[in-house]
Amino acid sequence: MKQLTLIRHAKSSWQDPDQSDWDRPLNKRGQRDLPGLTQRLLQKVERPDLLLFSGAQRTLETQAPLAAAWQLPATAVKKTPQAYEASLNTLLMLLQEQPDSCERLVLVGHNPGMSELLAFLIGETPRHYPTAAFAHLLLPISSWTQLEPGTAKLEVFDYPKLHG
Repeated sequence: MKQLTLIRHAKSSWQDPDQSDWDRPLNKRGQRDLPGLTQRLLQKVERPDLLLFSGAQRTLETQAPLAAAWQLPATAVKKTPQAYEASLNTLLMLLQEQPDSCERLVLVGHNPGMSELLAFLIGETPRHYPTAAFAHLLLPISSWTQLEPGTAKLEVFDYPKLHG
């Protein structure tokens, strides 16, 4: 049984129109949402074997407190630029490339790819996937190469507005 947690980065800033999308940091709301996101993940998701993030500034800032809270070694946290603005197929291929020794995997990424990946894995239509949301999935597979439509069971779908 594999576990996969899909996290959409926290809310990012559009304050500087000259800033590249890749370099956009979290805004005040995104920074405010991070402690709650971290706390809920610690309560609901076991420490992952591997955490992947796109490398964009907003995913870097989102994953940092999570990796620290889970006490992940640097070797278990990987910048994965192909996850930036990735399509469903790119994200699926990225997951399928992970070693089978990895039982619990976390991916911090972007929409619409995260929403499409979640819908594909649970066999539903895409749902609203707000910033700082996470979906925790159980997968009755032994290899990441076995990911197919409807493979996963959604255990938790959580986002800040559920908590006031």
